[in-house]
Amino acid sequence: MMMKCFSFTFVFAALFLCSCRNHHVQTEDTSKTITEEMAFEGVSNYCHEEYDWSVAKDNPGMMYLQMGEESDSTYQVVFRSYTGAIVHFYVNKASGITRIEEEAPFVPVEEGDGVYPSSAETIDLFDYLE
Repeated sequence: MMMKCFSFTFVFAALFLCSCRNHHVQTEDTSKTITEEMAFEGVSNYCHEEYDWSVAKDNPGMMYLQMGEESDSTYQVVFRSYTGAIVHFYVNKASGITRIEEEAPFVPVEEGDGVYPSSAETIDLFDYLE
């Protein structure tokens, strides 16, 4: 009986120590922190992959990328297409997850709305960084 009690105590102690070892404080992974340059490069790579830039070959001002507003958590990169569409890329500085909101200014505005229709999607900026 004493041996059984000792065995159970040993097993419970081993399980307890193993489970405690896996509960550690997680620190933020700063190796993935996005810089302003990375945000611009990643969005540029995405835009050159997704949009046809040949139209702007002779007139580069027809299509361009520029940095927009910056907040504590995001960078904004703005893409202007030759069609007049404006695409806002909101790059999360910590994760690289980028929300894309496209405004099509030539699509009729709904009466009383005053806002251009837009579409939204997300990408992982790290997929577009070399």
